[in-house]
Amino acid sequence: MSLRKLLGASALGVGGLLAANYRLRDDDLQPALSGRHETIGWRGLEVAVTEAGNPDNPTLVLFHGMNAAGSSGEFRAVVDDLADRFHVVAPDFPGFGCSARPPLRYSATLSESFVGEFLQRYDSPCVVASSLSAAYTLGALTGENGADASGLLLICPTSTAGPTPPKTWLRELIRLPVIGEGLFNLITSRPSIRYFNADHGYYDSGKAGEDWEAYEWQTAHQPNARFAPASFISGFLNSDVDLAEAIRAADLPTTLLWGRETALTPLADGRDLAEESGAALVVFDEAKLLPHVEFPDQFCEVVTDRLAPSVKAASEQ
Repeated sequence: MSLRKLLGASALGVGGLLAANYRLRDDDLQPALSGRHETIGWRGLEVAVTEAGNPDNPTLVLFHGMNAAGSSGEFRAVVDDLADRFHVVAPDFPGFGCSARPPLRYSATLSESFVGEFLQRYDSPCVVASSLSAAYTLGALTGENGADASGLLLICPTSTAGPTPPKTWLRELIRLPVIGEGLFNLITSRPSIRYFNADHGYYDSGKAGEDWEAYEWQTAHQPNARFAPASFISGFLNSDVDLAEAIRAADLPTTLLWGRETALTPLADGRDLAEESGAALVVFDEAKLLPHVEFPDQFCEVVTDRLAPSVKAASEQ
């Protein structure tokens, strides 16, 4: 093939990819949770927050986990029931969901800073944190920013969910304007979302629901959607927090909640963490990383049983 034909074919390929990327964009994302929706400012960024329940009730902050289509919608199955007992507050992390998604190089430090400063808005709230956000929460509570809480429930907590050490080349590849966006669109295609849900999200992937899979696709196809997940996929959202050490240092009533069938953070890790930290461990059978979606009624019972007493104890001190 002559150089002219090769360049012409390349231009057609890039043009086709650019057109495909443009057609896949969807900028009409609505909040995933029912409740009162507001936007707060944080370091010049707009952060979307959903509130539900009576503000006079004890505050329960819900921090969603990190993934390519992450959002506070992770708690869609439990927010209404929890709002009967708590003042529920669920933010979308910067770079995810309905929050602003500037083309930053997102990091665990940024996420931990957000958690710490967000918690300072409330008086010793209870916290439910999923996956990596558990490490950010523990880092914020044991750091120097003054964050406080009255009790913790950590869902399949981990400090690493990407390659170690982080891969700069992978992050920068996904950040590229045409090729990177095309790669990210492939990672977050509907078949890919269904695969990841079935592989490690849900024991029964049917519990995700078609509507939720459609929402995951939509949130992953917002303008600038790839930048925060680029850091997640490449390992830059990994935390250096030692979970057991931080749980001990936080000195709070802490419950670990684990899906027995999860493979990314196997139950053996949960048992080791519970033993090393002194935290309680609750195991849900026939569940993976998202026991709160697979068994919402049982999850809400655990939250009430484990966190409501800690609120009372904190108020009596």
